[in-house]
Parts: sequence; C-alpha cells; structure tokens
Amino acid sequence: MSKRTPLNEQTATAARELMLSSVLFSQLEPAQLDTLLQQTHTAALTEGQVLFEQQRPAKEIFMLESGQIKLARMSPDGHEKVIDLIDPGSTFAEAIMFSGVNVYPVTATALRPTELLCFNTAAYASILHQSTDACFAIMAQMSCRLHWYIGELDRLTLHNATFRVISYLLEQIPSTDLGTSEVKLNTPKHIIASRLSITPETLSRTLSKLGNDGLIAINEHSVTLKDVGQLRSYMKGTTA
Repeated sequence: MSKRTPLNEQTATAARELMLSSVLFSQLEPAQLDTLLQQTHTAALTEGQVLFEQQRPAKEIFMLESGQIKLARMSPDGHEKVIDLIDPGSTFAEAIMFSGVNVYPVTATALRPTELLCFNTAAYASILHQSTDACFAIMAQMSCRLHWYIGELDRLTLHNATFRVISYLLEQIPSTDLGTSEVKLNTPKHIIASRLSITPETLSRTLSKLGNDGLIAINEHSVTLKDVGQLRSYMKGTTA
C-alpha cells in the first residue's frame, strides 16, 4: 500500500477547496467537513504504482488531485480490461459503501506521478447518516455514474471502432468546442485501446484513417481535431 500522510494546515485548506467542488462533499456542513478532514490523508504514487488491488478489502474512497489513475479488472485468463481512466477532480471507489461487498472490484494504478486524497469510508458513511442533503448528493453522483456506464455499454456494444475513437477524442475537449481543438495524448495508446475494447492495432488504423480523411492531424504527443463540428455530426449520424 502507498504511504498515507495526515493533512496539515496547508494541505487541509487545499483539500477543503477541492472537496467543495465535488458533489460528494459540497452539501456537507462545515462541522461535518472538519470531521472528515481530520481523518483524511494524502497519498503520492509514482508511475505504475498500485493504489489498491482487485478483491482487496475496501476501507477508503478517493479524490484525485493530480495525475491519472487507471481502473482495470483482470480476467481469469490474465487479460486486463481498462474500466475507467480517472482525471483530476474526480472521485472514485465511493460505490463500495452501498454495494454490500467490502472489497475493491478493480485494481487502481497510477499512469503518471499522482497525488490524491484518501477518505475513511466509515467516517464518510457516518456523516451520511446525519445529513439528508449529503445522502441526496451522493445519490445524484451514483445516478450520473450509472447513466455514464449505460452510455459506455452502448458505445462498446452497438458502435464500431471509428465511433468509439471519435467519442473518446471528443470527451477530452469542452462540449462547446466546434472548430479546431487539440487533444493531448498523455495516456499510453495501449491503455486507450483497452479502455475502448479494441486492439492497439485497430486504434492506430482508425486514427490513420481519420487522418487520411482530413478529420484529424496526428502529432507526436497530441491529436488535432480539425473540425469538431463535423466529428460531432458523424457521431449523431452513426448507428453502427
């Protein structure tokens, strides 16, 4: 397990500010937030370091401050399937409080140097028992996550590789972008491919085809979306 460090005055102030931006904590009263912060720790991971492993006892939920976390499951034959990629400002593992199964269903690994907040699950659950607003907030979070997973299941089962790749690229930019936009490729391509349930070779071929079609330009560490509006139109008109 990665080392946990208690919050000090400075890190607690930064943690409070970040937590108030999250639906999980924004409805907490100041005293409840103080109680939770007293039992909150920080953790720093190096690239490739595991935060927790699949089927290990689950006692914490997390919020990413910087870096990136890969959530993945291992199949019985040893193949890894990337379930989600966690970016700064996002929380994860909170569903374990309601699942009735006190183990992590996935393995969490840092894809680059990463810092995160670690919250004691029992302490947060105790606060939920005291606050109706906090309960509704986490229900809203779970509902949004459920709708996202339903959409993800739709993308991975009903649409082809081109649709999946375009969808992934568009998820990396603001929804208001319509012209030209750039997507940084900070995540290894084989991880992106696993996330999209395609092979790395299929990902490379799809990116090359989109480049040949004039929709994107592939750079060393980024992809330029030449016409975001056209890519969004492709998404709306594709059903297979």
